[in-house]
Amino acid sequence: MAHAPIRILGIDPGLRNTGWGLIEALGTRLSFVDCGTVHSDGDLHLADRLRQLHEGIAAVIHALRPDEVAIEETFVNKDARATLKLGQARGVAMLAPAQAGLPVAEYAPNLVKKTIVGAGHAEKDQIHMMVRVLLPKADPRTTDAADALAIALTHAQHRGARALERDLLARVR
Repeated sequence: MAHAPIRILGIDPGLRNTGWGLIEALGTRLSFVDCGTVHSDGDLHLADRLRQLHEGIAAVIHALRPDEVAIEETFVNKDARATLKLGQARGVAMLAPAQAGLPVAEYAPNLVKKTIVGAGHAEKDQIHMMVRVLLPKADPRTTDAADALAIALTHAQHRGARALERDLLARVR
């Protein structure tokens, strides 16, 4: 009996640009499906920008029908206001798949870099080069879309361990 591929949507949250990338995983075989960026209008109030992001991500989910979603955790920087706004965009990016009944996994930026490049402090150009090596048909037009594909690839690599961990925790309870 053949298994169907798992469709994994990676999301790289941002208030101005939220990248997304969809891959399919069948065993150890990974293939590129699509990628892009959802934009918000910087001239609008924050609530309207968040609505734009939510609607855009929800439309991607509706059109592409992923099975699972992976999102990058918030990178905390020196600018507290920027970090808070990124957290709000990340919350919206998590809400859309949750409303669609999809499981959402979260990954630290350093884990994504380590999984894709082998080093937790890799540069963006190294990540993008490795995304193209791992997914030869992928040609992301933005760094946000390339980062989203890296997040999806990270989930494909770690999803089995996460499922095992969930099962073990459920047995303990």
